[in-house]
Amino acid sequence: RISLPLTLAILDGQLVKLADQVFVVPLISIIESIQIESERVKVATGGVELYRLREENIPILRLKEEFGLGESGALDKQLLCLVEASGNRVGLLLDEMLGQQQVVIKSLESNYTRVNGVSGATILGDGSVSLILDIQGLMTGFLSRVADTNSHIAA
Repeated sequence: RISLPLTLAILDGQLVKLADQVFVVPLISIIESIQIESERVKVATGGVELYRLREENIPILRLKEEFGLGESGALDKQLLCLVEASGNRVGLLLDEMLGQQQVVIKSLESNYTRVNGVSGATILGDGSVSLILDIQGLMTGFLSRVADTNSHIAA
């Protein structure tokens, strides 16, 4: 006998790798992914890295540092995944893109606690647990830190 919940939240996601961890980026947030050309990267006031793409400067969010997984290393060996939420765009710095798949969302809040930048978790086909990124939450925290840094420099 198998008991199934009445509702399941299913998400189309892009599996990405940071260090030895696999994360899920919701496909609905992804605009495009590109190989970084290091000559297009500039550092703005406050140390914020910007990637110049088609007449637009996109702030780079180093996810490894954000989640405490180590240093990102040389930019020319990385991928940049451009994501958008609430009209803002940010480039997520990734080690590798693995593949797309539909995942079932498991809430972390009901089973553990709220984690900034993470909307939930899922169990992958190999039995490993992968965190699902909260793109809006990541961007809000990152852009507010950038604004705080720039306001301290201006003062």
